[in-house]
Amino acid sequence: MLTKLYNWMMDKAGHPHAERWLFLFSFMESSFFPIPPHPLLGLMCLARPDKALRFGVICTVSSVLGGLFGYAIGYFAYETVGIALLKTLGLWDSFPAAACYLREYGAEIILIKGATPIPFKLLTLTAGFIHMNLFDFLWSSMVSRSVQFIAVGFLFWKFGRPIKAFIDKYLPWVTAGFLILVAGGFVAFAMLSGGGGKAGDACSGVTTMEQVFQKS
Repeated sequence: MLTKLYNWMMDKAGHPHAERWLFLFSFMESSFFPIPPHPLLGLMCLARPDKALRFGVICTVSSVLGGLFGYAIGYFAYETVGIALLKTLGLWDSFPAAACYLREYGAEIILIKGATPIPFKLLTLTAGFIHMNLFDFLWSSMVSRSVQFIAVGFLFWKFGRPIKAFIDKYLPWVTAGFLILVAGGFVAFAMLSGGGGKAGDACSGVTTMEQVFQKS
């Protein structure tokens, strides 16, 4: 079953309109869509290693544009759209800690967390809500997204055939490893959001927006 699904997705990744789907998924994921673009990006890179770097750039640009849309939601429509969206995505409980960290550390948090499997949409919505400096938001988002997407594209462009051969041979183990990495990213985020923060962390115990504003 896993092999059939892999082959089916490989076929879709080589579709003539695959780049448009990649752009769309990357844009939506940065603001309101729950499914990340990483699987599609990886499969497209496997299908066409010669275009892997191009795919990484597409993912990066569309993700940053989607991040701007998420920023706008947080900035202009937090009460009418933002709250409902955060609750629907299961990010509501993490929102106060994210707001606190962004207020305290700004671009540094986006650079660190934006380059991990942690939901980027949480950062974009929160950045808009706290009215984070737009220039800082843009440059840090571009850097953090580049680490994820362009670096992946470069690796597949450079070593695409050996990587594909390895995945074809060890597909179940590669899938398990990817799931472990994603789960580890969410565990790390939970710790940074207050579940395991160190005592001196100004935001480690923040659970409500009242606490966030008290720190300002």
